[in-house]
Amino acid sequence: MVFIHSSRELYGADRMLLEVIATMPPSLTPLVWLPDDVPPGGLHEALAARGIATDTHPLPIVRRRYLTPSGLFRLLPRTLSLFHAIRRERPAAVYLTTSATLLAAPVVRVAGVRRVVLHVQELWAGAEGRVLGLLARSVTTAIAISGPVASSLPDALARRTHVVTNAVPDSPRARSTPPSTRTGDPLRFLVASRWNAWKGHATLLRAWDLGDAPGSLTVLGGPPPIGEATDVRALVASSPNRDSIAIVGELTDIGEAIDGVDIVLVPSDQPEPFGLVAIEAYSRGRAVVGSAGGGLAEIVLDGKTGRLFPPGDADALRKVLDEITPERAADWGVAARDRYEAEYSLPRFGERMQRLWSAIAR
Repeated sequence: MVFIHSSRELYGADRMLLEVIATMPPSLTPLVWLPDDVPPGGLHEALAARGIATDTHPLPIVRRRYLTPSGLFRLLPRTLSLFHAIRRERPAAVYLTTSATLLAAPVVRVAGVRRVVLHVQELWAGAEGRVLGLLARSVTTAIAISGPVASSLPDALARRTHVVTNAVPDSPRARSTPPSTRTGDPLRFLVASRWNAWKGHATLLRAWDLGDAPGSLTVLGGPPPIGEATDVRALVASSPNRDSIAIVGELTDIGEAIDGVDIVLVPSDQPEPFGLVAIEAYSRGRAVVGSAGGGLAEIVLDGKTGRLFPPGDADALRKVLDEITPERAADWGVAARDRYEAEYSLPRFGERMQRLWSAIAR
């Protein structure tokens, strides 16, 4: 089976690619095709560490920079290259790992591939969603990462779609006591994502500056290689509470950083299709404060495993931050861990994927 992937980094969809492949039956052998039009990241090394074969190809990935007449023209040779590569490889099936790879669906079907699987990790809407729906007519099976993602799909594709929520590995330190409840220190918060403009860093920092700092804040991540970004460093430098904020940058493994805080923040201004960092926090017994949209509204049980606030509302977020006590954070963390075990563990993910592989592999 050929996996066509849109990235070479090691963020949410990239990590889920590793876990999907881990659930494959022995009758299928994975080969991952990575794009050549983005900078290299950690994905190739992570795949190699698991013994998974990879190739780099000029893939026709639908990126914003190609959504112009000249950009679409530049995709034509990539589309032809994919057609010839598929004809040479002759895979039993093709697995499209994100909606950005959907241009490949009709191409591989014309090249003779009978089974095309699409892993939908994005919310579809507007004109873009309608175009994706047309391309998805060539998909034989789809997997949606959340109920809101499945609900955003056109009816014809939704009837061929199965919801399989994402999962993350377990943590041996999951039930450790949050630092603030042990030491009496101020609450410790963490935000961990790429600094895309819609990820809500500006909203979070506005909330952080509405009065004295509500604790300490660690910022992970960095600007995206493509797409609109928030200048987080400039916002922090101009913050009156900048002494309470530490910018750590990008980490290969954010687990230890999560272990060192009480609350993980996911302040996205637009609905998250899922919110993988939220269940990473759950796996380590940490509560989540997130915006009430998309997959986060399914993951975070408001008042039980964390808190939700209206997307983009800095005042509402600040009110939530001020209401959190160390004891409440610890109680939410216990409930978050229980929810992880019930819904978002790798064994649960494997069970759900196994039910699909039997149909995909036929």
